[in-house]
Amino acid sequence: MIQYELGERFGTPLYVYDLAEIRQSYLDLQELLPKPSKLYYSLKANPHPNVAGELATLGCSAEVSSVGEISAALAAGYAAADILMTGPGKSEADIVFALHQGVTRFSVDSPTDLARVGTIAQNHTTDVFCLLRLNADEPVPGMGLSMTGTASAFGADASWVLSNPELFRESGTATVVGLHLYMGTNISDSFTLLKQFETSIALAAQVREALNIPLDEIDLGGGFGMPYARQGVRPLFSDIVSALIDCLDSQLAGWRTQSPQLSFESGRYLVGSCGTLVCRVLDVKSSKGQNFVVLDGGINCLGGMSGLRRVPRIVPDIQATFQQNELIDKCSVVGPLCTPLDIWSQGVQLPQLVPGDLVTIPNVGAYGLTASLLAFLGHKPAKEIVIDEENIISVSQLSLNRQTYHHDD
Repeated sequence: MIQYELGERFGTPLYVYDLAEIRQSYLDLQELLPKPSKLYYSLKANPHPNVAGELATLGCSAEVSSVGEISAALAAGYAAADILMTGPGKSEADIVFALHQGVTRFSVDSPTDLARVGTIAQNHTTDVFCLLRLNADEPVPGMGLSMTGTASAFGADASWVLSNPELFRESGTATVVGLHLYMGTNISDSFTLLKQFETSIALAAQVREALNIPLDEIDLGGGFGMPYARQGVRPLFSDIVSALIDCLDSQLAGWRTQSPQLSFESGRYLVGSCGTLVCRVLDVKSSKGQNFVVLDGGINCLGGMSGLRRVPRIVPDIQATFQQNELIDKCSVVGPLCTPLDIWSQGVQLPQLVPGDLVTIPNVGAYGLTASLLAFLGHKPAKEIVIDEENIISVSQLSLNRQTYHHDD
């Protein structure tokens, strides 16, 4: 397995991303999406320039939520015209930076957000084009992590938009030209995924009529599920394609001729399976009847993002370089950080590992390194190696630097 060879050669902890796997996941998602439609890659999943760049080459646009992600998208090869800036809290500095980089398409979450974008754009004598993000009034049952459909910082409540459509059409030189809906994330079953799209499509049709303005894009979001840090394959969701198209035909006439253009977003589905984390066992010991396997990577490398709901408990599948009949029971898998929160798994069964062994965690190409506690305790970030099948494309390591600003006393 090339990941183990790379771990021995370049040291651990180490992320390995395979571009060939990204191409396959892109093709799998294209089989699912109605045609014609546009696909945004959500850079928050993995902003590595080779990872994001591969999807730019394949034809994706970019969905970003910060000035850092704008810079990452441009560096990866996305044109400014293909970047959509989203997020419920865009500051004046964020918007100015985006405009200076040539980004003119924004998702806005409220009349205040629309007015801020429009006023700043007007001051820069720039026309900008906005997608109005909607928060459905009812959630879709079965979603593990809802983005809208409940009280939410994301989007404007549908009832608010329907009652006061005049607040959501334009401001300054910002014009609403589309709708943005994203109800949930990491949806693994077809029924729930289809239900959230049907809910979004019906809402989009209703709001389009209420706004009574030309709309050139309806972004239906994504939510396409993918195993995270566990063994498993991408679900293909092929059983929802026909029903999704029927729903579009009945609710959004004109979508087949891109009036409006449909778009979708994905991060984890596109890149989740491309990544493997390689770690080395530092210690194996017992304490009060419990076994501890200490690795050189922990929540500083994987699973530290608060959006995963619990800082430590991702419970990854630990795969060893060898197979043994003897197993260790009641194992806790922990990292090197000086905190009891640096723990991945408790009470799991593992092979008879010894210090120096290499282990891997699969399906961590999305929400891996950059979604972790990179700055905590000052450990160096894991190295990142990009391969294409078995050919090394790049070897790199992030660094955190403090910038000093001049000031007057």
